[in-house]
Amino acid sequence: MFLTCFLFKVIMVYTAANAATLTNSSTIHSNMTLQRLTALRALMASQPTALSAYIIPTADAHNSEYIASVDARREWISGFTGSAGTALVTSSHALVWTDGRYYTQFEKETDNTLWTLMKMSLTETLTMEKWLTTNLVEGSVVGADPKTMSRDEWTPLQTALKKAKMELIAVPNNLVDQVRVQTKDAPPRRPHNEILPLHVKYTGKASGKKIEELREKMKEKKASALVITALDEVAYTLNLRGSDIQYNPVFFSYLVITTSSAKLFWGDGTLSQLVIDHLTSEGATVQCRPYDSIVEYLHELAKELSESGDGSHAIWLSSDASEAIHRASAGETVLKKPLDLISEVSPVALTKLIKNEVELQGFRNCHVKDGIAVVRFFKWLHEEIGKGCTITEIQAADKLLEFRSEEEDFLGPSFETIAGAGENGAIIHYSPSKGGEQRVIGVDDMFLLDSGGQYRDGTTDITRTRHMGVPSAGQKDAFTRVLKGQIMVGSSVFPQGVKGNVLDSFARQHLWLAGLDYAHGTGHGVGHCLNVHEGPSGVSWRPYPHDPGLRPRQILSNEPGYYKVGEYGIRHEDLVEIISITKESDHPRARGLLGDFEGRGALAFSTLTLVPHHKECLDINLLDDFEVSYINAYHARVLNTLGPILEARNLSEDYTWLKEQCAPIVK
Repeated sequence: MFLTCFLFKVIMVYTAANAATLTNSSTIHSNMTLQRLTALRALMASQPTALSAYIIPTADAHNSEYIASVDARREWISGFTGSAGTALVTSSHALVWTDGRYYTQFEKETDNTLWTLMKMSLTETLTMEKWLTTNLVEGSVVGADPKTMSRDEWTPLQTALKKAKMELIAVPNNLVDQVRVQTKDAPPRRPHNEILPLHVKYTGKASGKKIEELREKMKEKKASALVITALDEVAYTLNLRGSDIQYNPVFFSYLVITTSSAKLFWGDGTLSQLVIDHLTSEGATVQCRPYDSIVEYLHELAKELSESGDGSHAIWLSSDASEAIHRASAGETVLKKPLDLISEVSPVALTKLIKNEVELQGFRNCHVKDGIAVVRFFKWLHEEIGKGCTITEIQAADKLLEFRSEEEDFLGPSFETIAGAGENGAIIHYSPSKGGEQRVIGVDDMFLLDSGGQYRDGTTDITRTRHMGVPSAGQKDAFTRVLKGQIMVGSSVFPQGVKGNVLDSFARQHLWLAGLDYAHGTGHGVGHCLNVHEGPSGVSWRPYPHDPGLRPRQILSNEPGYYKVGEYGIRHEDLVEIISITKESDHPRARGLLGDFEGRGALAFSTLTLVPHHKECLDINLLDDFEVSYINAYHARVLNTLGPILEARNLSEDYTWLKEQCAPIVK
């Protein structure tokens, strides 16, 4: 259902004619970008209150990290396709703030004579708030679509601008959408694809039970209604999955739960009999209304609650919900005295963060299947390149999809495959394009493959870096330092409740000793057959704002890296399950425990990913005895888990290759 179809492309030979075509294409792109900016600036000036600046976030109305094409406004106006970033346009400036994952990509994709990159990881870079208050004059008006900014983003910016004698105003009709219509490139229609149930044998808890538990939490908060706006939270609560956003099994919707009703806002308001039967079987009574009627309903609800008597009613919603939904929930335009709001981290986000036993077992199972697919792929890739065959990055991604598609309960990729050969591996979120020149994976290339799968029983995300021939000494040094950092995180012991940012420097330690680093976080949460990036916890140098502290049964990634721009990239990524340990636990650091952090409890990681590392890329002299033992134990586990499955499927050549890859290393 979510399976993405890939088409193999004919390899294009780069000639002078190709170069001329690309140059012409670049000129057309530059002219188009200028035309779009000019039209936007004219529209800004013609507003009832002329705008000095207009903000274009990446997010959609649900604050989704990954978005549908209908919401790709920042991409359309700037040409920058990265999944994170905020654009700001004034009469004379066009800027994009983004993080270190995308610096190289930004330079490649945008017209740098029109757009300025604001590097968020550099301390000298002004924040957007500071840039506005520094560069605009008093009395300036800044506009933004309140559907695309969360309350957490809106309020601090509004306060800062007010302090500088400027104003932030809501522009309900998105200006970029209007410019698209004016330039005859209207946005596509919002998708409302088929919704399908995810059976309780995969989810571990019925939707009716989840709604019941949310009502108990509402009672504790003295909330009359809970407004759920994040798409993965709606899908999780109702045990439903969709395909409205590529690679993310979610559907455009809102869910409003009161003490006596649950209303889903989706599509035209008509659910299929399959979905109705599913909800009924799980004890969930849910009424469906059209997606576009959410604001109207929230106004109705606000009036109903305000007229019901004691005036103590409050609406509970996530602080990540849009400013527009906050205003509608409070009834700001329909009530003389708006309702009180409880705006904080969503109770659904905190619940789905901690996986139940069925979900955890599903994660373990799907990583076995995923490991089989990735091992078969790498065996195939090395074999083909060794024979002198021409394999492009796109063909490699396609072949990996073939192998994953053979596994039970596979639904499709969990994100666009990052298949970076040589210099492309240094572009942190690079994805090969099916159009234009195709990059061939050469025998002299370091090849970085970051990929994942959506399975009914879980979600995977794995990165392995392998050299297709003989790595240089410098590549081996960097490869080993990155792996040492991953081992340091993967084998760490830490107190329950500590926030993820405390672990980040473990991953960087051995790179730092050589004066090296990487410009992204070390770990993110992962949803269960949901978004591959899931909050509110993570491991990064920058604290996650709503991180409740690490607890058992969370799933995180462990993915340090190193990127030599223009040459190669290295990243090692596993998914890990947080576990409680004692001195008796089967964990490499367990025997060293002398206490349990004064009753807080000791936590550690159990690695879920099952794919060997490329031993030929290791500098053995950089490894200590513990690290050698850790790698050998991991490889033995990979072989013991996957080997019998390969043999049972009569995949004897794949088994032989895996056995060689998992042979112990000797220092």
